[in-house]
Amino acid sequence: MTELGNLLKEAREAKGLSLDELQSITKIQKRYLLGIEEGNYSMMPGKFYVRAFIKQYAEAVSLDPEQLFEQHKNEIPSTYNEELPEQLSRVQSRKSISPDTSKVLDILPKILIGVFIIASIALVWYLIVKSAGDETEQPANTDKGQTSFEETEEFADDSGEEDTGEEEDAAEEEPAEEEAEPETPAQELTVSSNSGSNTVYELKNADQFVIKIVSLGQTWVGLSNGSGKSIFQETLVKGENESRTEDLSNETQAVINIGRAPDTEIYVNDQKLEYAVPPEEDMTQVITIKFVK
Repeated sequence: MTELGNLLKEAREAKGLSLDELQSITKIQKRYLLGIEEGNYSMMPGKFYVRAFIKQYAEAVSLDPEQLFEQHKNEIPSTYNEELPEQLSRVQSRKSISPDTSKVLDILPKILIGVFIIASIALVWYLIVKSAGDETEQPANTDKGQTSFEETEEFADDSGEEDTGEEEDAAEEEPAEEEAEPETPAQELTVSSNSGSNTVYELKNADQFVIKIVSLGQTWVGLSNGSGKSIFQETLVKGENESRTEDLSNETQAVINIGRAPDTEIYVNDQKLEYAVPPEEDMTQVITIKFVK
């Protein structure tokens, strides 16, 4: 048993809690709690879970987790070493684009511009031809109208006066067009920046800021506001406590720590957030959402 594990166990026993009772409080499986007390971190699903589980354990027995991390930092594994190879592999994959593919991408915009110019010339030519045809037909229709007027001059005078009256009545009865109401712009949730497993989003054109987190399996999730104040930290399990909804309309920012991204879905005002970094490539991610009012 490690010094940290012994300290946590003594604090638990001092509060009169069994491992089963601590499991109900923290939502952490009993075998993981026992592994923390014994210092057996290899049984954990990942190094990120070790720090998260120790923090929840410490808070449940009224110990300061940050002070424990500082005093026993040599005992607790770091999560940085897990993320570094994945970041390097993504950099290498971006550099592995072949020269032939690069040349095709350079030429493609020029081809699209050429197609657009040809289509524009064809459209202008079509409009010119159509306009010339309409002008050619117009004089013939005018002559027929004059002939008809000369043959039935008296009848035309009478009918003209009646038509004028009917047109005036129709104009008076025609209701005024209603002014179109201005359209409300749709909500925008866009990626502002990305660095490794950290992604920043911006939420615009929204009257509220409601975040819903749904677990598709089992995942640890932590939510805090822009000031760093923790709103909640817990393990979400499908079929038990599989979702958590928080209204942050009075906040300007939310930070979401995700322990298992493939099993975690995030909704902002019922709009599903699309991960900028594929969850399969980065299991642990930090999502920051800025609410632009």
